Amino acid sequence: MKTNQIKHVLIAVDYDPTAQMVAEQGFSLAKSMGAEVTLLHVITDPTYYSSTEFSPILGIGGYIETAQIQLDTVDGLRNAAQHFLDKTKRHLEDTNIQTVINEGDIADTILETAKELKADIVVLGSHSQKWLENILVGSVTEEVLKQTRIPVFLIPTKKTS
Repeated sequence: MKTNQIKHVLIAVDYDPTAQMVAEQGFSLAKSMGAEVTLLHVITDPTYYSSTEFSPILGIGGYIETAQIQLDTVDGLRNAAQHFLDKTKRHLEDTNIQTVINEGDIADTILETAKELKADIVVLGSHSQKWLENILVGSVTEEVLKQTRIPVFLIPTKKTS
């Protein structure tokens, strides 16, 4: 039986506080196989980032100082996302990690980026969302799973009570 060697792992991280866990577990998987790692953040609709309920740009270990970052422009969002990815890279202590920031529909952009980078596997966190959010917004994980042609490694990030 022929097995494919995993040489490139794409880790998609988002705004959720569980992004640190997703990055750590995806990185651990990649390192156990001697694979190259790319961290990806997808910028979606800028209004999504201006929610009054939470700040979607996080840093490893908590929220970054958003007072210094302009979140109402694509450039501001790109700068905040790059800061987040750089901080994640430092946390993982590997200067060889590549970072990518792309814009668009999250699921489509994850799949397009995986194809462009010739990733062998995609690592995603699977958030437990409220049923109404799932109906109205849809699940990024579900869309990626429906459309992918490469393996997906899911990190369950449901908060336990």
